[in-house]
Amino acid sequence: MVKHLAPVPSSMSKKVAIIGAGCSGLTAVKCCLEEGLEPTCFEQSDGIGGLWKYTEAVEEDRASIYKSVFTNTSKEMMCYSDFPMPEDFPVYPHHSKILEYLNLYAERFNLFKYIQFETKVCSVKQHPDFATTGKWNIEIEKEGTRKMDVFHAVIVCNGHYNDPYLPLDCFPGLKHFKGNHIHSRFYKTCEAYRGKNVVVVGTGNSAGDISVELSHIAKQVYLSTRHGSWVVSRISYNGFPIDMIVSRRYTMWIKNFLPRMLAAKINEKIMSSWFSHSNFGLEPKFRMKHPMVNDYLPSQILQGSIKVKPSIKSFSETSVIFEDGTVADVDEVIFATGYSLRFPFLDDDILKLNDNNISLYKYVFPMYLGKPTLAFLGLIQPLGPIMPTVELQARWATRVFRGAAQLPSVKKMETDCIKSKDQKNKWFGVGRTQVLQSHYIDYINDISRKIGIHPNITFLFCTDPRLAWQVFFGPYTPYQLRLKGPGKWNGARNAILTHWDRTIKPTKTRVLQEKTEPWLNIKRVLVIGSLLAAIWFSRARIKAEQNGYLAWPSSGASWTRIF
Repeated sequence: MVKHLAPVPSSMSKKVAIIGAGCSGLTAVKCCLEEGLEPTCFEQSDGIGGLWKYTEAVEEDRASIYKSVFTNTSKEMMCYSDFPMPEDFPVYPHHSKILEYLNLYAERFNLFKYIQFETKVCSVKQHPDFATTGKWNIEIEKEGTRKMDVFHAVIVCNGHYNDPYLPLDCFPGLKHFKGNHIHSRFYKTCEAYRGKNVVVVGTGNSAGDISVELSHIAKQVYLSTRHGSWVVSRISYNGFPIDMIVSRRYTMWIKNFLPRMLAAKINEKIMSSWFSHSNFGLEPKFRMKHPMVNDYLPSQILQGSIKVKPSIKSFSETSVIFEDGTVADVDEVIFATGYSLRFPFLDDDILKLNDNNISLYKYVFPMYLGKPTLAFLGLIQPLGPIMPTVELQARWATRVFRGAAQLPSVKKMETDCIKSKDQKNKWFGVGRTQVLQSHYIDYINDISRKIGIHPNITFLFCTDPRLAWQVFFGPYTPYQLRLKGPGKWNGARNAILTHWDRTIKPTKTRVLQEKTEPWLNIKRVLVIGSLLAAIWFSRARIKAEQNGYLAWPSSGASWTRIF
C-alpha cells in the first residue's frame, strides 16, 4: 500500500503558491503536504495534466500535443517514486493514459482540493519586506476578478513548452512562400496533409513523430536537419524497453570512470548499432547529441516516404531550396524548432533569460535572490524520464522552504554552475537546445544526496544482496528514491523487485503453454551428469590417495597403481 500523507497543515504553516497543475505542479502539492507546508495550486485551464491534457484547439499559454503522442520513456521509469502506474497500462502509454495516471495520483493523495482551476497568475512580485521574510505578492485573476495574496514561497511549474521558437529570419524568402507554414505546437492530426509535399524542419522527437505520421498519407515528406541526430528505438534486447536496459547505475558509473573521449566513442557505437546513420543522412555533427526516440523513421526512409535533407537555404513561392542545391516543390512546412523559456508573470529583475540560458542552481533555485523562496520545476531535459525528476526537485525545494535543507553560498553555487555548464558543453555541445540537457542518473544522484535519500549501495549489498543487485545492476526505477530518508516508502523494495513483472504483463495478452525443449532437457541432463561425474571422480581420487592406491609418477614414469 502507498503511504498516507501527513495531516493537512494548520493555518500557521508556511503558505506556498504553485503555478500550474501538470505533472510538476501535482507532485509539488504533494511534497508541500509531506513537509507540513500549505499549498495553493493555480491552474489556468479547467483540469489537471498540463502538457498531457490534450485539446483539439491550441490554448494560449498552455503546452500543446498532437493526437498520436505516445511516451518515449517506459511506464516503470517515468512514474512517481511511490505510485507505480497500473500494471495493465501499456509499457509506452498513450497521452490519454498518462492523463488518467495523473488523475489517479491526484485522487489517491487527495490533491484536488488544493487546486484552483481557471485561475490565471498575473504577477509574482517580491513583498516589500522580502529581504527579511522572503515573501511574495501573488496577483491572480478568476472570472474577470483580480485579487492579491501573500505567500511565503513560490514554485513555478508552468513548463517550457508554451512559447514556440520560430526563427523566421533564418529562412530567406519565407514571406513569399504561398504554401502554409506552422510551428509543430499547432500540429494536431495528419489528415490536412493528405497527398501533399511537406517539409518538416528539425530532428527532435516531435519532428520524427510528425514526419513518420505524415509519411503514410502525404505525397512526399522531407525531413530537414541542420545538425543530424542519433535515432534509437524504444525496443531493446529481447524486446525490453530501451530505457530499462540502458538507464542503470553501473552503466553511468562506467561512463564517469572512463576518459571522456573513450566514453563518447562507446556511446557513439551504441547509438549507431541499429543502422548506419551516415547512410541515412542522419549522422549528427556533434557526436553526443541528444538522441531522437523513433521506431519507424529508418523504415520510412528506406521506403522513400521520407527523404532526409540538409538545412533550407531559401524559399520561393512554391518550393524550397536546400543547402545542397536541390529544389523540392512544397505545399506545407512544419517547423519543429523547439521552444523558448517565458514567464510573463515574473519581472525581468527576478529572473533574466538569455536565449534559454538561465541562472538557476541545479535548474531549480535562482542564485541571486538572497532568500531561497522561489523554485522552478521541470526546466530540464534529462536523458531519462521527466516525472521522477520533477518529483525529486519538488522534494528538495519543499525541504529548503521548510528549513530542513540548506543551499550553499552564492559563490559555491556559481562555481558549480560553471563546472556543470562546462561538462554539459563537452557532452552535448553548445546551443539553445542543449542548455537544459542533463544526464538523468548523474542529476538524480546529485539531488538525492542533498536531501539524504541516496541509497547506500555497499550497505545494501551487506544487508540485502538481492535488492542491492537490482539497485546497482538493474534499471534505475524511481522507487530507489524511496528506500531511505525523508519520504521513505515501505513498498519501495517490493516495487523494485517486481518492476519486470509489471513491464511484461501488458504484453502477454495471449496465454501460451510452456514449451518443452527436448534438446534443452538433454543439455540439462548432460550438464548435471558431467557435474556428478566430476564430483564422483574427485572424491574417488582423494580416497585412493588416502589409501595409498594412487601415487604421482616421477618424470617420465607411469602410474604405479590406479584403484
